[in-house]
Amino acid sequence: MTGTHTVYGIGTDICDIRRIKLTLERHGERFARRILGPNEWSVYERRAARLGERGVRYVATRFSAKEAFSKAIGLGIRSPMQWRLCEILNAPSGQPQLLLHAALKDWFDSRHLSAKVSLSDESDYAVSFVVVEQSHGLGPRETNP
Repeated sequence: MTGTHTVYGIGTDICDIRRIKLTLERHGERFARRILGPNEWSVYERRAARLGERGVRYVATRFSAKEAFSKAIGLGIRSPMQWRLCEILNAPSGQPQLLLHAALKDWFDSRHLSAKVSLSDESDYAVSFVVVEQSHGLGPRETNP
């Protein structure tokens, strides 16, 4: 039996990549470590080592996606939403996927939420779009008439 899904929230964000680059130049690794979760950090290090600009774009797209996600769930960057507890990682196909941790994962799962993430970057900007859905299925004690 399948349940129904309703849109819980939608979020979008646009980020000026030049601003992220200036922030990284001013604060260095400290800024990237504040924004990126542990899995994202590994990807960032590989990309930045190959070409610094790829690292900057990676931080900008993740920053944008997390902002869009925080809007879609209606919390902003307030507990349990924390930068490092929300990771945007790519599936082997390249599709961005959400990986949540700790209290944020518990909060999200307890509401039966799922999310779809889209992100893109072009020259000076990174843009993200997130749709969060809530599933409404039959509970364990309910039966289908």
